[in-house]
Amino acid sequence: MKYCLFVLPLFVSGYHATSTRRMALRTTGAAAVSMSGGFFSNIFGSPAVAAPPPLKPKGKGGATNEIVGVVDGILQKRLGGGDIIVSEMGLGTQRWGSADFNAPDEAMCHKMMDRAILNSGINLIDTAEQYPIPSDFARPEGNTERIIGSWLKQDQSRRSKVVIASKITGGRNVNARNIVADCEGSLGRLGTDYLDVYLLHWPARYTPQSNWGQSLEYNPNMELYSTGRASFEEIADAMSGLVKAGKIRGWGMCNDNAFGLTASAYAARGLGGTPPICMQNDYSIINRRIEENGLSEASSPVHENCGFMAYNALAGGVLTGKYLDMPAAVDSLNKADALKLLEKPRGRMDERGWGQTLYRYRSGPATEATRAYAQLAKANGLSLAELSLRWCRSRQAVTTTLLGHTSMAQLEEDLKFFQNTEPLPANLLWEIDRVHMRNRLPIFASTRVGADWFGEGQIGETIP
Repeated sequence: MKYCLFVLPLFVSGYHATSTRRMALRTTGAAAVSMSGGFFSNIFGSPAVAAPPPLKPKGKGGATNEIVGVVDGILQKRLGGGDIIVSEMGLGTQRWGSADFNAPDEAMCHKMMDRAILNSGINLIDTAEQYPIPSDFARPEGNTERIIGSWLKQDQSRRSKVVIASKITGGRNVNARNIVADCEGSLGRLGTDYLDVYLLHWPARYTPQSNWGQSLEYNPNMELYSTGRASFEEIADAMSGLVKAGKIRGWGMCNDNAFGLTASAYAARGLGGTPPICMQNDYSIINRRIEENGLSEASSPVHENCGFMAYNALAGGVLTGKYLDMPAAVDSLNKADALKLLEKPRGRMDERGWGQTLYRYRSGPATEATRAYAQLAKANGLSLAELSLRWCRSRQAVTTTLLGHTSMAQLEEDLKFFQNTEPLPANLLWEIDRVHMRNRLPIFASTRVGADWFGEGQIGETIP
């Protein structure tokens, strides 16, 4: 019984209980294990079969992720500990009005907002001053905010129906002066006098968490490139000033980690200001990083009581399954197939630029995991997209899932998934966890690291 060797030398009774747990799993499934007890139950407590009671927040206010209502079948949840309430599905707008081959134009974007906001239960729009991506001379940065603003302008009552989150460009652009100036720029393009949430698009400081590659390990030498960046105190003070001036209702960070959240919160409280209320990160069934790097713990109502917006829940389209039977153009070993896909791409992964940049979603381990989840979905009468999105909405750490669409058909499909209030079966969730345990964080693993790459990943990022 080699799996019990770490228990047996110290806890004989623990060995017996652990064996009992395994036997229960083999015979009656995960529900039996939840009730079977054992050594670790004495330390951590047995996981309950029924849903656990909601966590009570530290201090005043409500608990983040608390469900406060339902509109057209879409849950409405508290973001952070205040009074900002968001739908559990939000509109991601990175490609709205962009130079992408299949980007929705202004008229299509207006139709999407009409359908999702005016005729369904969606109230959250997530955007950024840097959007659209990609941009060009005819469709410059800021165009997405302008498109949203032109929709709001059609009826003054629309502003009260939406929660708008926007972002300041990160890195060296982040300082007290630019936080104020860039916020004013976003307000002007949107045609509103306040933002509900204002986020750093990525941190001012260096952190391996803020890139699109496969960096995970902190590299102290990279701090050499972080000199002169805005401090946590400078950022918290500027954001708190915007809250006090009524320019924003709350603030947060995108592409950051538990250290970024807690340091920002402590800095704000130390200054007598407003702590962050929201984090936003890449998150999907093949990227549970925020649950395993301490961010979901730090965000808990009993700690920082901070909401979480998940983006890339379909991993750049990979979790629709469309790249399983025929690989992305940049991965194809068949030159004829690759040329056809480049001429008529199915999505971003078939484009040279995006296909290279977003390779981590198609790394060997990521593709292996995607294929396993696709098989689980099929066995349970679901599409891979439905499995992936309904899994996201089941996670306790997630306040809302941001989804980008290029067509009304995609929007309608996603609305249908989120209006399905039936939870995924417990045995299916356990099978998903079993796949995860065999292949943890697969988008940060790779089977194609060259011997001569010497510490660089596929897009030049520092690895491991």
